[in-house]
Amino acid sequence: MKTIDMAVDLKGLTLDNPIMAASGTFGFGREYGEYVDLNTLGGIMVKGLTLEERKGNPVPRVAETPMGMLNSVGLQNPGVEAFIQEELPYLSQFNTRVIANINGNTIEEYCRIAERLSDTGVDALELNISCPNVKEGGVAFGRDPEMVYRVTKSVREHTQKYLIVKLSPNVRDIREVGRAAEEGGADCLSLINTLIGMAIDIEQQKPILARGIGGLSGPAVKPVALRMVYETAQTVGIPIIGMGGISSAQDAIEFLLAGASAIAVGTANFINPFVTAEIYEGIRAYLERKGYTSVKDIIGKLKL
Repeated sequence: MKTIDMAVDLKGLTLDNPIMAASGTFGFGREYGEYVDLNTLGGIMVKGLTLEERKGNPVPRVAETPMGMLNSVGLQNPGVEAFIQEELPYLSQFNTRVIANINGNTIEEYCRIAERLSDTGVDALELNISCPNVKEGGVAFGRDPEMVYRVTKSVREHTQKYLIVKLSPNVRDIREVGRAAEEGGADCLSLINTLIGMAIDIEQQKPILARGIGGLSGPAVKPVALRMVYETAQTVGIPIIGMGGISSAQDAIEFLLAGASAIAVGTANFINPFVTAEIYEGIRAYLERKGYTSVKDIIGKLKL
């Protein structure tokens, strides 16, 4: 069997392989630890963290769709302090990168969480800018390039950790948002976050989700995600972690060819807890079959 180098360098963050678990779909690793050897993952993006504990939105907050799912969980989490004390020691025993996904309703909250995590063993921070900005009328930070720049720059000034900015697809032009994050000091971008969607119960004549609308993920969003990764990769000079509907090695390879340096698997984990291992083997088999010696040989190599 040919030796294949599966490691990738995100310009400041190296991964043993390009396969990560996306935030919100893998908990804090414990939930999947009995199914997947966490050492085999390039990284784990942990469940979204807020400054204080959150109970989340009222139920029902998850709805199945024909090609994915809607969720309106509301960032249920134990808070950053509980994560540091109770979850991080567990994750730190594995040979995988730990990325803390951070969320805030104000720039100050983002900065406080980033500062607190700076003295811990997390390898990187993932800035979720799909949160509502309570000081600007509740519009998500990620909708406005100027706000993306401001929150990224502020967080950058409060931490030396590797900084990933997670882009929302619910924008006019993903390229503008990507440039704004890069100019604000992001080391890397991850995209896409969920699209906004809705499902209706026609018998009760009301939304299925208690909050009405939610985030759409799964195979349905993949073509949109793939296009946005490709466009952003043509625009910025920092690495990209691609995500959105990845459920097979073929999906992952498409994202790598489109310009992603790594990929994250989300909703597919709910369907098949072994999916990340299967994707790893599938990518490796593809590289061997095509005569490549490194996964880096296919990153951004889409032929037009």
